[in-house]
Amino acid sequence: MPTIDIRRPHQLSIAAAHAVVDRVAVRMREKFGMDGQWHGDTLHFSRPGASGTITVHSDAIQVNVRLGMMLTPLKGMIEQEIRRKLDEHFS
Repeated sequence: MPTIDIRRPHQLSIAAAHAVVDRVAVRMREKFGMDGQWHGDTLHFSRPGASGTITVHSDAIQVNVRLGMMLTPLKGMIEQEIRRKLDEHFS
């Protein structure tokens, strides 16, 4: 299974970073039908063809996505979009 693993530093408090990830999760749910649940500082999400985590650390956001066979050809595009969103929210 192809994976995407991105770590992005941030300067936010943990609470503020959680709030940003919550807003992103709402958008992911609306746009892609992804379900998500927090377990501590990690948001676990899934939908058919993809699953992963977004972990809030005190100094960074860690995104890990596992893609199914159907989304494998789109890995580059998906990774680029994740990086764009991280830049938008955490730069």
